[in-house]
Amino acid sequence: MDLCVEDIMSRDVVTVETSQTIKNAARSMAKFGVSGLVVLHEGNLVGILTERDILTRVVTSGINPENVHVRDVMSEPVIVVSPAMPLEKAVNIMFHEKIKKLPVVDRTEEHIKLVGILSITDVARLQPKLLESIKCIAEMNEIALEASAEFYIR
Repeated sequence: MDLCVEDIMSRDVVTVETSQTIKNAARSMAKFGVSGLVVLHEGNLVGILTERDILTRVVTSGINPENVHVRDVMSEPVIVVSPAMPLEKAVNIMFHEKIKKLPVVDRTEEHIKLVGILSITDVARLQPKLLESIKCIAEMNEIALEASAEFYIR
């Protein structure tokens, strides 16, 4: 079974406009319990703003977050993936590019629509499910081996 991005991505994406202040963006992150926001300008995806962006570009510089706009701090250009992309490929992009979040977009000839976000946390959440599946498969194989054996040892 090959997993695709859409199988584990978060469909609820918290966004922010480029004109918002970093203070307001940070409040949105805290309110929604997220560590990054997808940045929009007039409805179009233009970047991503992460906690790291705020720490490295605002806090460590001693800049007042009320006086800085998202457009001045966001990471751009943003790397995006499609919902149908194999999960393994998306994770490889994350490791290669050293990023923790990938906006997921659905592209048509005339429009790009934001449909989700894939985070390294989404991938990590998958691990216990994979381990449980492996355990179930191993148990099923064990039962099948016992059923096909001509003898049984206790």
